Amino acid sequence: MAPLVSDPDDRGHLLTEQVNPRSAHLDQLTALELVDLFNQEDQLTLAAIATAREPLAAAIEAIATALHQGGRLYYVGAGTSGRLGVLDAAECPPTFCTPPDLVQGIIAGGFGALVRSSEGLEDVFEDGEAAIAEAAITAADVVVGITAGGTTPYVWGAMKAARQRQATTILIACVPANQVKLDVDIDIRLAVGPELLAGSTRLKAGTVTKMALNILSTGAMVRLGKVYGNRMVDVAVTNSKLRDRALRIICDLSDLDRSGAADLLERSGQQVKLALLMHLGHLDQNQARDCLGQHQGHLGKAIEQAYTWRQGEP
Repeated sequence: MAPLVSDPDDRGHLLTEQVNPRSAHLDQLTALELVDLFNQEDQLTLAAIATAREPLAAAIEAIATALHQGGRLYYVGAGTSGRLGVLDAAECPPTFCTPPDLVQGIIAGGFGALVRSSEGLEDVFEDGEAAIAEAAITAADVVVGITAGGTTPYVWGAMKAARQRQATTILIACVPANQVKLDVDIDIRLAVGPELLAGSTRLKAGTVTKMALNILSTGAMVRLGKVYGNRMVDVAVTNSKLRDRALRIICDLSDLDRSGAADLLERSGQQVKLALLMHLGHLDQNQARDCLGQHQGHLGKAIEQAYTWRQGEP
C-alpha cells in the first residue's frame, strides 16, 4: 500500500506545501503583526476539528472498544508527527494510570529522533513495516498513522503492515482526500490550509494534530470510565503535584477535609477512584474493588450500585 499520488517526488500540489498568500510579506512584519497573523491563522484549526467531528468520534469508539477488549493503541509518525504521537502516549500513564504499554508511540528513527532531527528516516517504507512487526501488532490493536502531508513512506509502510495483521487503522492527515487517497478504516482529514511559513507543518498542522490526539486519547479514556464528571479519578499519584490534585479531587467530591482525604487515600492504596467509592459507597477496600470490577471501572455506576445495596440493608 502506498499513497496514490501522480509523482511521489513532486509534492508541490499538496495543501500542506502550498504558499499562503496572507504571509507573502512575512519577513517584513513587526513582532506584533507576526503574533496577530499567527493568531488569525490558528483559528483555522478549530474549524478543521469541527469538520472532522464524525471521524474523530468514530475513532474514539474504535479505540475505546479495542482497549476494553485487551488491545493496545499505537501512534506512528515521523518528525513532528511522530513526536506528537509519542508525547500523547507518554501522557496517558500519569493522567489515566494506564500501563505504559497500553498506549505507545512509534517514531521513525526511534526515541533518539525525539530530540535530534531524523527526518531522512521517514522515507524508508520498509522501516515502517518493520516497526509494526517489532511491536507485534495484532488484530486486537489500533494503529493511528500521523502524516501531515499524507505521503510519508514510513507511515505508509506501518499502515500496510498493520492492515495485513488486521489491526484497526486510523489516519490523521492535513491534506484533502482528493490529493492523497488512503486505504484505512477511519480517515481523519484536518485541512488547515497552507502554513504561514510555506511547508512548515510543525505550525498549524502540528497544532491541529495535537488537538486531535488530545480528543482521541481523552475521549477514549472517558469512554473507558477513567473520568468521573470532569475529574481524572484514575490519576497516578506519583509526585507532589499529582498527590495534591488527588487530595483536591477527593475533597471536592466528598465531605472530607484535606486530612481526612489524605487518610482515605492512604487506605485505598493511593487510588483516587477506589478511595471515593469506599467513602461515598460506605464500602471497605475489597468491596469497593469488587464493585468497580463489576462495572468495568466506571465510578458513577459503581456508586449507584453501592447506593442500591445500602437501600436494601435492614
